[in-house]
Amino acid sequence: MDLRVLVVCPDQDSAKLLSTVLAEMEIKAEHTPSISRGLERLHDEIFDAVILDYRADQSSEEFLGKLRQTHTRTRKTLLIAILDADFSARPVFGLGANFVLYRPLSLERTRLSLRAARGLMRRERRRGPRIPVNSPTSLAHPGAEDGRGTLLDLSDGGTLLRGGGNLPPAGKVYFQFALPGQPQPVRVSGEVAWQDAAGRTGIRFVDVPQASRRLMHAWLLQNSFRETKDKDAPPAAPLPPAGRQTTFEGNGVSLSSNRRGERRFACKLGAEVYRAGSNVPNRCTLSDVSEGGCYVEMPSPLNGQPAVEIVVRTAQMRLKIRGQVQAVHPGFGMGVRFTFDSADEREEVLQLLAQLSAGPTLDELHR
Repeated sequence: MDLRVLVVCPDQDSAKLLSTVLAEMEIKAEHTPSISRGLERLHDEIFDAVILDYRADQSSEEFLGKLRQTHTRTRKTLLIAILDADFSARPVFGLGANFVLYRPLSLERTRLSLRAARGLMRRERRRGPRIPVNSPTSLAHPGAEDGRGTLLDLSDGGTLLRGGGNLPPAGKVYFQFALPGQPQPVRVSGEVAWQDAAGRTGIRFVDVPQASRRLMHAWLLQNSFRETKDKDAPPAAPLPPAGRQTTFEGNGVSLSSNRRGERRFACKLGAEVYRAGSNVPNRCTLSDVSEGGCYVEMPSPLNGQPAVEIVVRTAQMRLKIRGQVQAVHPGFGMGVRFTFDSADEREEVLQLLAQLSAGPTLDELHR
């Protein structure tokens, strides 16, 4: 997946470190030291994330305000703010930031934070708005040079195609199509993400030339009011119910309750849960984890016990997390909100999320 990040940072040392870490993770980074230039780039292009060196001045606040309020298409862009160590993150989260990093930036801490952010960028890319369209397209792939199909919807990251013959499950497919109201053709290449028995195929774009990207962005922006729902895509496995979350502040994500479903890592992670003050382990499975909490799958959740401890072991770490039970679902499990006594405890949860974001899942591990 071609992830793109805009780094708005006047400090060259910080920008170089960020660009180095992003390159390690195969994320394309574009750097500008100017806030005004950053706004111009956001007007021309869509980025999966923006890293802003926040200076608590009028220009920084104007940047955040325009990013979230004026540019409708950037409202799902992940926002990472760099703050002074003694600066409260609360007002920055209130302006729309999702992550914060603290000066001076260290290589290891930046790696951990951006690994967790990368997983959220991927999820937000998959959640990009899809606009219905009914446009014929020509397509080609090895073995077929003159295929025909119809685009049913379009997003910044892919399209839903009807027809097209037998598309290869692996390898590139090349498309050329014209969007309604645009005289110039769009030329892109993509790969098959899924297919169904009704002859529909989900395509994930791989290479999009700049000229074609501009055409698609302009059309998507003009037609954003026609956004479709996910009924045309294969249904995703539902997440179990989870407890209400509160906002987390630190090197992490702003997790307000109305955004619960957008900031969780699906997993199948073996763990043990203890009643507070007890040494008796209860085997369980964490089915999804966020920086604010998790859902604990177990047939007999701990009724009447708001305080718990969860022990998780992976190949790289052993983690003990304290939390409060927020919701209990007999026969299924319980939602737990994490409680932290120190920055180190929060950092350990961030490391766990970095591991989760590095791969498709952490299956239950042997202990």
